[in-house]
Amino acid sequence: MIYKKKSPLFIFLLPGLLLMIVFLYIPFIENIMNSFYDMTSVVKIPGKEWNFIGFDNYTKLLSDPKLKIAIANSLKMMVLAVIFQVGIAFILAVMVSMIKKGQQIFRTVYFFPIVISATAIGLLFKLFYNYNGGMLNQLMLALDKEPINWLAPELAFIMVSIPTIWSYVGFYFVIILTGISAIPEELYESASIDGCSRLKQVWYITIPMVRGVMCTCITLAVTGALKVFDLPWVIVPKGAPQGLTHFLGTYMYEQTFLISNIDYGSTLALIIVILGVVVSKVVSRIVKPDDNL
Repeated sequence: MIYKKKSPLFIFLLPGLLLMIVFLYIPFIENIMNSFYDMTSVVKIPGKEWNFIGFDNYTKLLSDPKLKIAIANSLKMMVLAVIFQVGIAFILAVMVSMIKKGQQIFRTVYFFPIVISATAIGLLFKLFYNYNGGMLNQLMLALDKEPINWLAPELAFIMVSIPTIWSYVGFYFVIILTGISAIPEELYESASIDGCSRLKQVWYITIPMVRGVMCTCITLAVTGALKVFDLPWVIVPKGAPQGLTHFLGTYMYEQTFLISNIDYGSTLALIIVILGVVVSKVVSRIVKPDDNL
């Protein structure tokens, strides 16, 4: 018991609660209201009100081809995030955990992309992919091969996914490595004495012991895939031809700020929130940690 009286706790919690209400919950409620109005005029003018259009924006979602592409790309990114982001992070964490000296160097090196601005990473990879003078095409020319349009429709999604996945591997690497570090060393020593190989130690000791951490990482990776925006938008603005590289976040931004279709953008924002809640609940049910561990 830090305080016998609980009133000081409420006093300290009140400023944070007010900030959440003002900057999160009130705008969220207004966003829901905006999705039911035609906001062509953008700003309310005295004597002129927005037209109430009901569920027109929601029915429009069913026939929007770009939205289908954005949802499909977001679902693909979820799968790629679990397999590559969490998978590679786990492999790196296991290998680094076997090193007794120099762990801090690997922690810093692998975590470094998280520190860099996503916009800077996007511009860096955009220069890599540049058709005229880009690093990849310079290598192609050095090998006496024709330059490749790396951001062509058939390659754009893959090229956008690579930096998006790479930039967050270090984040999950640090989380998983912290979980592995909490495993008692005696378990590995006993297994080694019994003749258990390194691979079997990872399978029978490491994976079960870090299952809770892995479940957290998978949930974060899946929900994070719904919020992908900055890297794809910097590398391929406007989602490439026909919006082939659009994700839910980039498509919402395009509708809201480029096309000024604010009411439809509000509808997309609400859909992203609903999908995020539903997906996080489903994933947490599927990868729920074993309470017996």
